[in-house]
Amino acid sequence: STYASNSTAIMGGFKKVIYHDYDDYPFDAFEEDEDFAYEEDDYENYEFDDTLYENEYNYNLSAQFDGLDIPPGMEAPLPWLQKTAAEMSSNSKPIPILDEKVDERYSTFKQFDTVDGHSDHYYVKPELRKALVVKKPSKDWAKRIQHEWKVLEKDLPDTIFVRAYEDRMDLLRVVIMGPAGTPYHDGLFFFDIYFPPQYPNIPPLVNYRSGGLRLNPNLYACGKVCLSLLNTWAGSGCEKWNPSNSTMLQVLVSIQALVLNAKPYFNEPGYANSANTPGGEKRSLTYNEDTFLLSCRTMLYSLRNPPKHFEDFVAGHFRKHGRNVLVACKAYLDGAQVGCLAGNGVQDVDEGDKSCSLKFKTSLKRLFEELLMEFTVKGADCSKFLSEKAKQSAASATTSRGPPADTTLRL
Repeated sequence: STYASNSTAIMGGFKKVIYHDYDDYPFDAFEEDEDFAYEEDDYENYEFDDTLYENEYNYNLSAQFDGLDIPPGMEAPLPWLQKTAAEMSSNSKPIPILDEKVDERYSTFKQFDTVDGHSDHYYVKPELRKALVVKKPSKDWAKRIQHEWKVLEKDLPDTIFVRAYEDRMDLLRVVIMGPAGTPYHDGLFFFDIYFPPQYPNIPPLVNYRSGGLRLNPNLYACGKVCLSLLNTWAGSGCEKWNPSNSTMLQVLVSIQALVLNAKPYFNEPGYANSANTPGGEKRSLTYNEDTFLLSCRTMLYSLRNPPKHFEDFVAGHFRKHGRNVLVACKAYLDGAQVGCLAGNGVQDVDEGDKSCSLKFKTSLKRLFEELLMEFTVKGADCSKFLSEKAKQSAASATTSRGPPADTTLRL
């Protein structure tokens, strides 16, 4: 029997044939090793070393500016534009050229679609899938995932995008846009998902693509996602996974609303009791500052290492929203609360509520320069900020030279 005929019948318009007969589906591609025993602690041993990424990126970014029209005076204060003669002469790598079709591909990027190729997916390796050994998923498994796909295609919020894999029904990749009014605003947060053979009797496995950064109590640097709905955190009743009515869409919306919220500090166990107290709110503001810095670093990580099949989306998103991020950075440097950004503007904040610490300012100034350069390369509207920086550089150069020497002949 068949569990699906083709994409048009099941997904309402996909042009590619993405299913075959159930008995012909390549389940062997994701079977578990019978001798493999997964230890829970192994999940915490994931490490990310971004040193090589940073060094390689710093070199390549400076090369990209060789072909851009930078305002006079910009080169000196920007570390990305500092290259020795030896580095310049040994650079044999092609200089990336701004892709003018990014906007077109970004604007036509479907919220749900199927793609080929899953080589960089987190759960492509059997040892990273904790499911019990099952030789072959049931036909109910396939039907349930087919139903999940239809629900996602129909009901995804505008700020969540999903890619399924034609040759691996058990895998998904998702990007969630950070909500406005939170320290995650304008950011992109990627998740790799695996439907185990026992699904839906057990929840899906979800891994956060962290880049080694922990910007939320529920999102570990190793990629672990703590959520009651995934049975990775304490909960009761409707908070826990229910095979009969819990869905993948529910998981994604919960991550966006409950995890990426305005005051993530209170997600930490035991901290919720301090909400609405002077001490708790003060610590929450400090946490939001740190979180926004990590969110900025996550933006840079995604721009430098976009996940497969989302390259155009990442470039287009920050080409469109990069200016908003820079506007927010300036507002925060001027003292506004982190997370107060609403759309393209900043909400009014009482003078006593301003929360920008000196430590935060120092770190954000450095990140601002990195973001400015990256967004400029991607084609975002950064002209205002580039001009301001050029003026500052010119003023600084004039000050450093001092007043002109008095050459008047005195008798």
